[in-house]
Amino acid sequence: MCRIENVKIVIATKFRAYIGFAKFIRLNIFARFHNRLVGILVAILFLCAIMIRKMKIVFIEPRPPDFHIFSRFILPRLGTLILGSILKQAGHEVEVLIETAKKLNYKKLLKADLIGISSITSTAKRSYVLGDELMRLGKTIVFGGPHPSFFPEEALSHGHFVLRGEAEQSILSFVHALEQRSGLEKIPGLSFRVGDRIFYNPSAEPCLNLDTLPFPDFSLMDTGADLALRGIKPVMTSRGCPYDCSFCSVTQLFGRKYRFRSPENVMEELISLNLKKGDTVFFYDDNFVANPENTKKLLRLMIENKITPSWTAQVRVDCTKDEELLELMRESNCFFVYLGLESVNPSTLRSYRKKLTVEQIEDGINKFHQYGIRTHGMFVLGADPDDVQTIRQTAKFAIKNKIDTVQFLILTPVPGTRFFKEMDEQGRLLTKDWSLYDGHHVVHRPAGMTPYQLQKETMKAMAKFYSNWELLRLVLRFDFITFLYRTYGNYLVSRWRRQRSSRKYYRMMKEVSAGTVARLGDNYRKTAEDIRRYFARLRKKSFIAEKR
Repeated sequence: MCRIENVKIVIATKFRAYIGFAKFIRLNIFARFHNRLVGILVAILFLCAIMIRKMKIVFIEPRPPDFHIFSRFILPRLGTLILGSILKQAGHEVEVLIETAKKLNYKKLLKADLIGISSITSTAKRSYVLGDELMRLGKTIVFGGPHPSFFPEEALSHGHFVLRGEAEQSILSFVHALEQRSGLEKIPGLSFRVGDRIFYNPSAEPCLNLDTLPFPDFSLMDTGADLALRGIKPVMTSRGCPYDCSFCSVTQLFGRKYRFRSPENVMEELISLNLKKGDTVFFYDDNFVANPENTKKLLRLMIENKITPSWTAQVRVDCTKDEELLELMRESNCFFVYLGLESVNPSTLRSYRKKLTVEQIEDGINKFHQYGIRTHGMFVLGADPDDVQTIRQTAKFAIKNKIDTVQFLILTPVPGTRFFKEMDEQGRLLTKDWSLYDGHHVVHRPAGMTPYQLQKETMKAMAKFYSNWELLRLVLRFDFITFLYRTYGNYLVSRWRRQRSSRKYYRMMKEVSAGTVARLGDNYRKTAEDIRRYFARLRKKSFIAEKR
C-alpha cells in the first residue's frame, strides 16, 4: 500500500507539472513569439528546466546532550534514512546528517530547500535552536520523531511543520504540496500553523505491509559518516509492541499490534548490505523475537544462505523457553542480546506491567550463557515501589548472575507515556528541561527516596558493577572478553563522576531534596551554544559584507 501510493504521487506530480507548463507555453510563449520555431525551442528549454530541477532536502538527527554507555557505538535511527530513500527514488536530492557520526555540515543546510529535523526528547532543545536559527535565514523546517509527535504545538514554535508518527505514507504528498503551494490540509499526520491558529490533520495510517518500505540507503549519509558506524549495520524487522510498559512510548508511536517484515524481505536486505568480515548486524526491533516462528524462519534463511555475521538484538528474557530458537540464534552467530529486565523488585515489575518474574529473569540469563550468548541487562530504577535497598540489591543481582554488561537507568517520565501524564498531573516533575530526560538525571520526585538518593545510588550501582575489583575478578576467571567490555564501562563511570556538570547536578539534587529549591528551571542546561555561535558569526559576516 505504501509503495503504490508513493508511485501514484510521483506520477501525478510529473503529470501536473507537464500540464501546467503546457498551459504556460500556450498562454505566454506563443503569444510573445510569432515565430513558431522559436516558441517551440523556448518551450523545450522550459520543460528541460522543470525536469532537471529537484528539491534539495536535508534531514538532520541532532546529537544527544551527553555521552552514555553506547556513545562509542553509533546507530542512526532509521526513520530519516527510510524517508530519504523514498524521496531519492522520487527524484529529489537528499542528504541525511547524523550529528553523532559527523559534525553538522552547515553549508549543506544553507543550500537546502527543505530541512527535516528528527528529534527524541533529550535532543529536543538542540533541535529547536537549530530550527530557530534556520528559520531566521528563511529555510523551511519540518519536525518529526517521537518528541515533536507528542508535542507538535511546542515544535511549531521553532519550525513550520510537524509530521506526526510514521511519515512514510505522507512524506511524498507533503513535499508535493510544498512544491505546488497548496494541499497541506490533505496531508495525513501533518500539523502546521496559519497565523495564530494551529491545524492538526488526522493521523496517518501506519504502514501495515512493512515489505513495501525501501531499504535504508546509507549512502545518503554525509561523506565519511558511515565510517563512524564501525561496521555496525542496523536492520529493522518489525514495529509495534503489545506489552505497553508504563514508562515506554513505543506503543504510542507504533501501536500495540506487531507488524513484521517477511523473513524473505529481511534476507534480501541483508544480502544488499554486502557484509564484510568483521561487520556486525544490529536488529533494531524493540523485541526481535516477538514472533518466534518469523524469527526462526529468518535465522534458518541466514544459515542456509551462509550470511551469518555476528549479530545482536533486543529480546525478552523469557524467549529462552524456546530451545529451538536458542539453538538457531547460536548457529546463526548471535553473540550478544540486550535484555529489558527493568527491576528485581517484584512490585516494580508489576507496576511496569512487565509480565516477568525475578525467577524468569535469572533462568533466562543462565540459559543464554549456556548457549554462549552474552547478555546486556537494562534496569530502570526509581519506580514508586523502589527504595535505596532496591537499587543496591539490583547491583548485587547483576553481579551474582554474571550479566556481562549493564545499564542502570533512572526512571524517566518520557512524553507520550502514562508515567509522564501521571507525574505531570501529580506535580512531581522537577523540570521540563528536555535535555535532562536521558535516563541519567532524576527529573521527578520518587516516592520511596529523595531525588538526591536516587541520583547518587544509581551512580553508585554503576560504579560497583564496573569497579576495579570486579575487573580483577574477571581477570582471575580468565574472562578477558568481558573484562574488555567492563573496562569501557569503568572508564565511562569515572568520566561521568569527574564531569563538572555531573557534580553540579548532584548539588542541585541535594538542594531539591532538602527543600531549598522546589524545582529546576526548564532551561537548566545549555546544549546548543555551538549552533548559536555559528549562526552569530554568519550574521556578522553578512552584516560586514553588506556594509562594504
